[in-house]
Amino acid sequence: MKKQTKAALFGLTLALTSALSMTAFAGDSDKVYRTVDEIKESGTINIGVFSDKSPFGYVDENGDYQGYDVYLGNQIGKDLGVDINYVSTEAANRVEYLKTGKVDIILANFTVTPERAEEVDFALPYMNVALGVVSPDDHVITSLDQIGKDDQVIVISGTTAETYLVKNNPEIKLQKYDAYAEAKTAFENGSGVAWANDNTEVIAFANENPGYTVGIPSLGSNDTIAPAVSKGNDSLLNWLNDEIVSLGKDNFFHKDYEETLLDTYGKDYEDTLVIEGGQPAEASTEAEAAAAETEAATEAE
Repeated sequence: MKKQTKAALFGLTLALTSALSMTAFAGDSDKVYRTVDEIKESGTINIGVFSDKSPFGYVDENGDYQGYDVYLGNQIGKDLGVDINYVSTEAANRVEYLKTGKVDIILANFTVTPERAEEVDFALPYMNVALGVVSPDDHVITSLDQIGKDDQVIVISGTTAETYLVKNNPEIKLQKYDAYAEAKTAFENGSGVAWANDNTEVIAFANENPGYTVGIPSLGSNDTIAPAVSKGNDSLLNWLNDEIVSLGKDNFFHKDYEETLLDTYGKDYEDTLVIEGGQPAEASTEAEAAAAETEAATEAE
């Protein structure tokens, strides 16, 4: 009986070991992301950006990618020592492109939210953002209460504007589009009484298109925009965080703003929108205050 028991236990141990090995193997095979070393070895990094959302990510008349996000992408490629393959993305498929390994990084005006952070990993932020609402000059919407039961508001699928309105104002009818260009065209054609999007985008639209006013410049909470990588890709995430902190020491993101956004927003918005070194203004102010208190206490001693 003892021999049979030992044999049974040995067999059970083998089965468990085999099952664990298979699980580990399956886990490895499910990995879709590439580490920093793998990216460097390949010689190319794949970065998802918008191709139709000036001034953040767009294709110019020469067929080259340009914009605030692309300016950062170019620096990332340079500092990694690899070529860049820009992949055109839309708001609704940013998460999907990371989950399937189609891109290594998303730099497509990606607002950080708790829901998204469950599906992707966000690096340190590089821009402040809130929601805004733009409408025609002949019927400026300054409050969501002005939107009638039969009116429609244009949003882009997969954006924080859609999420916010569905959650907080389910009575408002939404007209949804997958691409920025489609939403812009629909709005210009009068398909909706207003267009809700990131305030940076609606401000830019109103500045570039006479006849429109941003009646609601800030809706909901103030958020941040950050690069995103596939969930669990700590190698690339840590590299990006170090990169953002390092670039901040040289005021890189202010230079980025002045090269790509200044013509659209002017100097007045620069310090409001730009985050340098991964620290939003409030966090930076709190850190400086804490440091000042520590210094004062030290001197008192």
